[in-house]
Amino acid sequence: MLLNKLEQMSKRFQEVNELILDPELTKDPKKYKDIMREHSHLSTLMEAYTEYKDVLQGIEDSKILITEEDDHDMKEMAREELKSLEERLPTLESNLKMLLIPPDPLEEKNIIMEIRGGTGGDESSLFAADLFRMYTRFADMKGWKYEVLEANETEVGGYKEISFSISGKYVYGSLRYEGGVHRVQRVPATESQGRVHTSAVTVAVLPEAEETEIEIRPEDLRVDVMRAGGNGGQCVNTTDSAVRLTHLPTGIVVIQQDEKSQLRNKEKAMRVLRARLFDLEESKKNAERSAARKSMVGSGDRSERIRTYNFPQNRLTDHRINLTLYKLDQVMQGYLDEMIDALCIYAKEEQLKNTQ
Repeated sequence: MLLNKLEQMSKRFQEVNELILDPELTKDPKKYKDIMREHSHLSTLMEAYTEYKDVLQGIEDSKILITEEDDHDMKEMAREELKSLEERLPTLESNLKMLLIPPDPLEEKNIIMEIRGGTGGDESSLFAADLFRMYTRFADMKGWKYEVLEANETEVGGYKEISFSISGKYVYGSLRYEGGVHRVQRVPATESQGRVHTSAVTVAVLPEAEETEIEIRPEDLRVDVMRAGGNGGQCVNTTDSAVRLTHLPTGIVVIQQDEKSQLRNKEKAMRVLRARLFDLEESKKNAERSAARKSMVGSGDRSERIRTYNFPQNRLTDHRINLTLYKLDQVMQGYLDEMIDALCIYAKEEQLKNTQ
């Protein structure tokens, strides 16, 4: 079964190689991008398939030597080689099965992340700021770029809400499972009795849509301009630079006021609106798909509690995959790879179970 599927993929790889050589392909940017994405995935798959075939051939050759060779030393060498190759086989097969799952085109997208303080008042806003720093440090480590789109600061130095974009290679593929309720347990700086408080913050991860992917008709959009409120310089608070966009068909409202320029605020607001509309469309598609095609890590519902950050015990627990790490201090510094890798692997394994 596995070999048959791999042979089919090998034939497809040959077809894709021929398509790439066709000069007509470049005339269709979307098709060109899709074909190049498929070629990249199939190239990785074929490399693993070649290694797998070499191991299978090595096992066959070793068995022949053991059966037909008269020299005792040669037989022993063949037995050792056979044992080594047979031990490698399950790992190679598992890797190939994972690679047979077609990549999600959304994985390559940039994202807009929205972090909002929830229950817990000031402590919640401070933790929202901590999560913002955690994700931006992770972005720095990956060589990604980020830009704050909107920030509503609190008097204690936290954020009631903050939205920011992250752009780079494989951003959504890495951070797609960060959406949900993040719960924190720690002693607030304002707590004189040393009691542990529990607060919550909500994170949303939206794949950023290109203009060609989401059409926003002018008649579906209401644009209001106003003076910015809250913290800001003299120019920000005394000119009508803030922009509020209302998408009439969905009722989605986006407000941007961080920039002095009304035009710049409108550009940022349009980016956020496109991302929210794109996310809305993807959510509808997911709801229409069968259970096998739904999100494999939790429900994807933003009201779902996904993770607990326990500072007194230096413990981080992801409730969806029952993973606990006693290195919260490192995670808050941006060292998220172990958690993110575990979530991605779990999602692939669940998807594999549902496609067999």
